[in-house]
Amino acid sequence: MTNFRTFRTGPSRRGFIAGSAAVGAGLLLPMGARAQSEPKKGGTLRVGFTQGSTSDNLDPATYNNDFMFASGYAVFNTLTEIAPDGTAKPDLAESYEASDDAAVWTFRLRDDADFSDGKTVTAQDVIDSVRHHMGDKSKSGIKPLLEQITDIRADGDKVVIFELAAGNADFPFIFNDYHLGIRQSTGDGIDPQSRIGTGGYVIEAFEPGVRIELLRRDDYWKKGHAHFDKVVILKVGDAAARMNALMTGEVDLIDRPDLKTIDLLGRNPNVKVHTQDGTLHYVMPMHTDTAPFDDVNVRMALKYGIDREQMIETVLRGYGTVGNDQPIARSMPYYNGNLEQIAYDPERAKFHLDKAGLSSLDVTLATADAAFNGAVDASVLYSESAKTANINITVDREPDDGYFSNVWLKKPFCCSYWGGRPTPDLMFSAAYAEGADWNETNWHNERFNDLLLQARAELDQPRRAEMYGEMQKIVKEDGGALIPAFGQYVSAMSTSIAMPEHISEMWDLDSQRFIERWWMA
Repeated sequence: MTNFRTFRTGPSRRGFIAGSAAVGAGLLLPMGARAQSEPKKGGTLRVGFTQGSTSDNLDPATYNNDFMFASGYAVFNTLTEIAPDGTAKPDLAESYEASDDAAVWTFRLRDDADFSDGKTVTAQDVIDSVRHHMGDKSKSGIKPLLEQITDIRADGDKVVIFELAAGNADFPFIFNDYHLGIRQSTGDGIDPQSRIGTGGYVIEAFEPGVRIELLRRDDYWKKGHAHFDKVVILKVGDAAARMNALMTGEVDLIDRPDLKTIDLLGRNPNVKVHTQDGTLHYVMPMHTDTAPFDDVNVRMALKYGIDREQMIETVLRGYGTVGNDQPIARSMPYYNGNLEQIAYDPERAKFHLDKAGLSSLDVTLATADAAFNGAVDASVLYSESAKTANINITVDREPDDGYFSNVWLKKPFCCSYWGGRPTPDLMFSAAYAEGADWNETNWHNERFNDLLLQARAELDQPRRAEMYGEMQKIVKEDGGALIPAFGQYVSAMSTSIAMPEHISEMWDLDSQRFIERWWMA
């Protein structure tokens, strides 16, 4: 057996804008400059989240927003977690190792991990939890990534062996996914609505899309984690209401403050703004199997019709960088920095319309700020810039509540966002592979899909880099994903909230594991 080889993401930046003077001056405190407090137990953390839907439920196969991601990580552990250095660190697993061809993976479970009812975690719990997402009727977003598994078996109570159809050097990263929190085996699968988990918190109250209340387990097996006595997550969809709740002390932490008015937070010396780079990107997906988006020239015209720089300056207020219509971030392994940047070019957009046999184009773009902070403004801005290219975009503002259930994946042209994935394989497999449930553009490219399988099993790193580079080029030039920008994660919190010096930056808020990792200063 050989040890798994980890891949590190590139250097990242993180900073705070703290207090009124700092916000007014736009000062970013360098990493390590702020005073660090030692973790301590106690306090109630109140969180105001943008997302959350009345259709939310505890079945992990249905998770599709931050409200459920964060609470899920607090109540249910995963086999692995993404560490601050970007590696897949064992969590419920004590260790893992691979065969020489990376086609057989063996996970050894921790001996001390138990559920909140005292039951020890076993291999069968892991097997049934994973299989819950693999059935023919499963609609789980993680299902496409699990189809490579040909067999799962236990070797005693503490060892789980996965056999794959082909080698996969990134396989352990899959188990960090928020869908794969481990549940108890019932002997015939799992109870997807069960509240019994292995995490540091138990559910005291749950109102879907409204609030969830969590209480800390005093007997949590994972020492040095789960510090808050209680956590209350509230759905506060309106950005102004979220920011007001923070400034008046009704909540301690919010995500996605309104970037247009973020300087207002500087009036309160007890508030700090936290920014971090990562894999966050904003998307306007087009269904490539639906007219007029089934013509690649129409897709290219729409890509050249958006002013990306203006979006960064006007909508994101500088908290981001231009996107190039492929989802691999600069910080990720195998990023292709040699691709020509798509820029706003109305004449080139008209050229592609002409190739599609069109003198003008009329389309409707469904949008809501639930898609991403500023999505409505970005859509309106896009509509204005596209007019010069003879593209008429009708902006259709949808309700925030239920947006990802009723609009995303259903409307042929809409707004969405991706927190990204730690490796190109996971990102491409989740959102671009043929047949993936979350392939939001319904895109199929035979060359891309062939390369996806080849690169996953390729252990020669230069060759692997070449493959992923070509895949990024294919997505950019043929895909239906218009990715105008990569954004910084921006959140705001009370100065009483403390966090480790180094945090995981793949997703917002310590990769949504802040409930377990942060504390009251």
